[in-house]
Amino acid sequence: MSQTGSFWKQFDFILFAAILLLIVFGILMIASTTRGAIDPDLISRVPDQILYAVIGIVMVIALAAVDYRLLGGLHMWLYLLMVGLLVLVRFLGVEGDAGSQRWINLGIRIQPSEIGKIVIIITLGYHLSRNYQKLDSLKGVFMSLVHMGPPTALIFLQPNLGTTIVFLVIWFTLIWAAGLRLRHIGLFLLILLVGAPILWTQMEDYQKSRITTFLFPEAEENSDAVYNIRQARIAIGNGGLFGKGYGNGSQTQLRFLRVRHTDFIFSAIAEEFGLVGGIAVLGVLGLVIMRILQGARMAADPLGSMICYGVAAIIFFQTAVSVGMNLNMLPVTGLTLPFISSGGTSLLSMLAGVGLAESVIIRRRRV
Repeated sequence: MSQTGSFWKQFDFILFAAILLLIVFGILMIASTTRGAIDPDLISRVPDQILYAVIGIVMVIALAAVDYRLLGGLHMWLYLLMVGLLVLVRFLGVEGDAGSQRWINLGIRIQPSEIGKIVIIITLGYHLSRNYQKLDSLKGVFMSLVHMGPPTALIFLQPNLGTTIVFLVIWFTLIWAAGLRLRHIGLFLLILLVGAPILWTQMEDYQKSRITTFLFPEAEENSDAVYNIRQARIAIGNGGLFGKGYGNGSQTQLRFLRVRHTDFIFSAIAEEFGLVGGIAVLGVLGLVIMRILQGARMAADPLGSMICYGVAAIIFFQTAVSVGMNLNMLPVTGLTLPFISSGGTSLLSMLAGVGLAESVIIRRRRV
C-alpha cells in the first residue's frame, strides 16, 4: 500500500469531523454575537476567524503528515524558539486589555503564549519520555520544573494568569502520565500553599479583582466583573431548554452581555440554543477529548502518549474553565472555549494540537 493510502487509512476522520463541526459552529456564533457591530475590530472577527480556520485546517493535515518523532528530535530548537518569542513579547509586545502585553506584530498579531502551549507539550513530553525512570527521585521531578520555569515565568509577567495556569496543568498532566510518585504530591501541595501568598503579591489588581469578585461578590456589587457574570447568568437562564433561536438572544443582541464573542460565548450559545444546545456542544468537545485519549492509549511510544495526553488536557481544562466562569462556578480567567471562541492564535494552537494528535494516531501501534 502507498504511503498516501496508509496515511488516510489511519487518519482519524471522526476527530477531524468533530473539530470541523465545532469550528463552523463557532464562526456562526461569532457572527451572531457581533451582528450589527460598528467597532472595526468586531466587524473583522468573522472573516479573521474564517481565515485562521482555513490556515489551521491545512496545519492539521500538514502536522499529521509529519512524524511527531521528528519534532521530538527538534525539542531544543523548539524550546529556544518558544522562549525567544516570549522574550520578544516582554520587550516589543503590543499592549492589550488592562495593560497586558501578550502579542507581537509580525505582519499579523500573534500570541506566543498560545504557540507555547503546544511547543511545551512536545519539549516537556520529550524530556519526560527520556527521563521517566528518574521520577523515583525528587531531582527528576525538580528538573521537569526547571524545564517549565522560564516560559511559565515569562507568561505570568505579561501578565497572563490564565495561560500560566494552563502551563501548570500541562506539567502536572504529563508528569502524572510519566509516573509521578504519590509521595511527591504532598510536597508540591506544601510548596503551592507556601508560594500562594507570594504569587498573590505579584498579581495585577484586575487579576486580584476577578478572584475576590468570585469569592465575595457582595463586596464588589457595582463592579464591571459582577455585571459581566450577572449578564452571563441571565443569558443562560433566558435560553431555557431549547433556546430563543439563532440570533434572537436578547442579552446577546442588545449588547448587555459583554465580550460575548470570546470569554462569554458559552452564555450566548446557551441563550440561543438552550440547555440542549449547550450540552450538545460539550458532547462534541467530549468526543474530541475521547478520541485524543484513545490515541494516547494506542501510541507507539511514550512521546506519542505524552503529546496526546497534553493536548487532551488543554482542551478539557479550557472547556471546564470557560464553562465554569460563565456559570459563576470559577473566577473569570479569559481562557477561550476551544475551537469556538473568537481568537486566531488560540484557534491555530488548538488545531496544531489536533494535528500532532493525528500524527500520533496515524503512527499508532498495530493491533
